Amino acid sequence: MEAIRTPLLFDGDRLARDRMVIVEGRRVVHVGPAGDAPPGAVLTDLPAGAILAPGFIDVQVNGGGGVLLNDDPGPAGAAAIVAAHRRHGTTGCLPTLITDRPEVLSACLAAAGAIAAVPGVLGLHAEGPFINPVRKGVHRADFIRVPDPSDIEALRTLARAGRSMITLAPERMPDGFVRDLAAAGLRVSIGHSEASAEEVEAAVRDGATAVTHLFNAQSQMQGRAPGVVGAAMATDRLFVSLIADGLHVHPMNLRAAFRAIGPERLMLITDAMSSVGAATDRFDLMGREVRLEQGRLTTADGTLAGAHLGMDEAVRNAVAMMDASLPQALAMASRTPAHFLGLADTHGRIAAGAAADLVALDADLKPLGTWIGGDHASARDGVGRPFS
Repeated sequence: MEAIRTPLLFDGDRLARDRMVIVEGRRVVHVGPAGDAPPGAVLTDLPAGAILAPGFIDVQVNGGGGVLLNDDPGPAGAAAIVAAHRRHGTTGCLPTLITDRPEVLSACLAAAGAIAAVPGVLGLHAEGPFINPVRKGVHRADFIRVPDPSDIEALRTLARAGRSMITLAPERMPDGFVRDLAAAGLRVSIGHSEASAEEVEAAVRDGATAVTHLFNAQSQMQGRAPGVVGAAMATDRLFVSLIADGLHVHPMNLRAAFRAIGPERLMLITDAMSSVGAATDRFDLMGREVRLEQGRLTTADGTLAGAHLGMDEAVRNAVAMMDASLPQALAMASRTPAHFLGLADTHGRIAAGAAADLVALDADLKPLGTWIGGDHASARDGVGRPFS
């Protein structure tokens, strides 16, 4: 049993001062006023100015710690990604496989159960290959394809691996494909898409529930053609993910999206690549060199290739660039993605019975430590020990 005494607590809804959170096993068993630890409990005293919050949930993380899921599509690769992002406050994520050769997708699907068993993995995210080459971004055009009936059965494996999702372009899907994926239990997200607003609405009727990285690689909002961006803002049945690094989306558009969509539907994501948590400024992405310069990851032709971003930085940027309040920023990194994944009863909140997936942040919103299923580790030395 561990008793965590914190100067400030965000429980998923509101802030409270001087609270005690008691963790036993993998669950929170008590939340109340700060006081003495119960007999037999290990006391963790968070320092002045610290805040305890629900652990961050990242539904799009391609890599970290020098590893891309595409290069190591199994549990070892996923574990390396989890470890790299845990230092940035992420306690639950969806390791993401971008468009690749069919055999890479098959290998990832074959390992899906083992990947989902890695602590800190909540499911998987297949971003492609069923996207629109017109909006491919850094995805390789030669691997993009239209699905056939056999893909439905293959993707059922993904649906059984936790709370998984797929990003696709609905305008290129066969009739009934989105509906079949949703019926199988997958979260279907619209992205890398040239869809009209009407095609987005049709996909929503078929079961799509999200839009992937708003503004990036999708049809834009115009006066007489709302596109994916306009539909995302106007359709309240869609969760919307956003890369808040100030590079993928101009800060003014970040603020516009926040005001139009709000923290109940807007989810912060990193779209992170292998450079996060790695001592390197370049890596290979399917035969193309990607370089990190001034915080930006690009290929030789200047195409953005994911992000060099941790969720803690995304939270700080939400406050600084989006004009979000601290509770709103924390909610977009925890409670809202938990709702999207259907985990609102156990994740994205701190209450008796909830999962003990927590993050402690200092006064500058930099991680001090995390708990995944009650397992406590310091973000600054990687060792599970009480704070000093």
